[in-house]
Amino acid sequence: MRNNLYKMAGILVLTAATSCFGQNVGERRANAAVEQLGSGFDSRVLKVNGITVHYVRGGQGPPVILLHGFPQDWFEFHSIMPRLAKRFTVIAVDLRGVGESTATGGDFGAANMAEDLYQVVSALKLERVYVVGHDIGGMVAYAFVRRYPQATRRAMILDVPLPGIDGWEEIQGHPAMWHVRFMQVPGLAEKLVTGRQADYFDYFFEFGKFSQSEVAHYVKAYGAPQQLHAMFEM
Repeated sequence: MRNNLYKMAGILVLTAATSCFGQNVGERRANAAVEQLGSGFDSRVLKVNGITVHYVRGGQGPPVILLHGFPQDWFEFHSIMPRLAKRFTVIAVDLRGVGESTATGGDFGAANMAEDLYQVVSALKLERVYVVGHDIGGMVAYAFVRRYPQATRRAMILDVPLPGIDGWEEIQGHPAMWHVRFMQVPGLAEKLVTGRQADYFDYFFEFGKFSQSEVAHYVKAYGAPQQLHAMFEM
């Protein structure tokens, strides 16, 4: 996973170009995790598409939007954001209902989350953005590209099969996909995982290298019942 992210940094640098980009808008939020990125990064929330979306922004240059996977939030990209910020305007977003992005009820489909992102891009007056999505964020990135090609410069989608694209049907029966079916049973995952987020997430974190502080951050990002519900609804 992390090797892919570092490769992403290199690829984006090679394809850098000039672009118009807007200033930060929305309410500033204090965030200890953002302070780890160093100077020049800002944490804010925006009211878009009927919800509050949290984003972290830094750097200057062509805009790059980073969309996290499960079970993570914007902090998934914290190791590469300072590197990308040397050449790009970097914006890492919390998907609706996760971390500091709020959502109660509503539509958690990829198309509607792509609309969230488009409204963020519009509010920040960004033009021709790079969109990078990992896991569930990759599905949102794909929906964004399909729905808003005029707003997209390039896209990178990491580690996720896409509905309607070759390989989707074949992967559905793979044992590694057990958790998808589990989380799609209405109400069941909430009952079994609430209060046991750390135990459940440990299964997924075993596939990578995560520090105890990183794991604690992600458990907190899904700490409330409504946050878990949002993720399972996706």
